[in-house]
Amino acid sequence: MIRPREGHDGVASPPTLITKRLILRPYRIDDLDAVAAMWADEDTYKFIGGKARSRADVWQQMQRGMGAWALLGYGYWAVEARETGRFVGEAGFLEGLRDIAPSLEGYPEAGWVFSTDGRGKGYASEALSAMLGWADDALPGREIRCIIEPDHTASIRIAEKAGFERLASTVFIGQPILIFRRDPVQAA
Repeated sequence: MIRPREGHDGVASPPTLITKRLILRPYRIDDLDAVAAMWADEDTYKFIGGKARSRADVWQQMQRGMGAWALLGYGYWAVEARETGRFVGEAGFLEGLRDIAPSLEGYPEAGWVFSTDGRGKGYASEALSAMLGWADDALPGREIRCIIEPDHTASIRIAEKAGFERLASTVFIGQPILIFRRDPVQAA
């Protein structure tokens, strides 16, 4: 069952999260070209769907990412480098309603993707840490899940470093996929 954030009243926008090197913030219209360029890069999409996304698809994805905040009280952030102000990736949570077993329905699904400029610098781990810290406060008691292609060793390392454990190996859209879970953080 789909569950919004506890106490969510249906109107929300993403909070801005600031880390040592990153700003996780709401998407802006002027992010479109940078996001579209990221999703046109084979190194970005080879482990996430296996095909480039059109500018129109990226635009719709950005709108869905923002709309999730209003529906669920969580969604996606645009990620920018603090030093340069440049867009370097996306990170956040979704409710994908994926036809997959075990089911992800009802679990916030963590995801992250970074542009060529944002890879190899530890940004994904830093962004994931920030968003999970936010989730520990905003989504108390909620298990978080994520899916990763088995050959995407960098993302597997990032997930495990953040406390995710492998839940299952399964098939999604005819391709092997790993499902990871992160236990809810218990209040002190």
